Amino acid sequence: MDAITPRVVFHLMGLPIKSTVISTWITMAIIIGAVMIINKFKPGLNEMIVEFLSNLISDIMNINSPEPYLPLIGTLAIFIAVANSAGIIPIISSPTSDINTPLALAIVVFFAIYYYGIRTKGLGQYLKELASPVFLLPLEIVGQISRTLSLTLRLFGNVLSGELIASILLSLVPLFVPLPMIGLSLLLGLLQAYVFTALASVHVASAIEISQEKIVNKERK
Repeated sequence: MDAITPRVVFHLMGLPIKSTVISTWITMAIIIGAVMIINKFKPGLNEMIVEFLSNLISDIMNINSPEPYLPLIGTLAIFIAVANSAGIIPIISSPTSDINTPLALAIVVFFAIYYYGIRTKGLGQYLKELASPVFLLPLEIVGQISRTLSLTLRLFGNVLSGELIASILLSLVPLFVPLPMIGLSLLLGLLQAYVFTALASVHVASAIEISQEKIVNKERK
């Protein structure tokens, strides 16, 4: 139950600081520290990571210029990958094993879909294409909410189940068996980061989709 209802560790200025918040801070510190170390000793590696994420987004969204979407989707990919893997550290749990974190990430994607859609097509055109005919608008809204819940539960369920299995095996056979499970947990964590990133890219791509005729007219101009 701790993964679903994280415990309060301490209070800061009267605000309760829960274990998930601390795990998130540690995850952010790991990412920032890794970037600083890479910049100092292997600066080319950062460029490789950015290029990999750019190519990934470009392939999934089927676009030539992924730069406008790289800050959001790339950040989601890196954060989720590190957060999913943080559970192998004995003193902390993965932030994504608390349902609040996947829900927050899915809500970010939910609003990003509308933001990029409106920025690309304009408010009037986007609302016009959102539901045509208009009486389908309630179904479209239900579909958007269902998509957000799907992103949340998929990430939360897979990360939590992996941590539970590893914890059970660690309590039963504390020496050798958990080692392959830790490797498997890392692999599944990276896979779930890829799945979340891919789905987020697909959803954003559907919001900014422009007809081929409009693309040809834009290129002529």
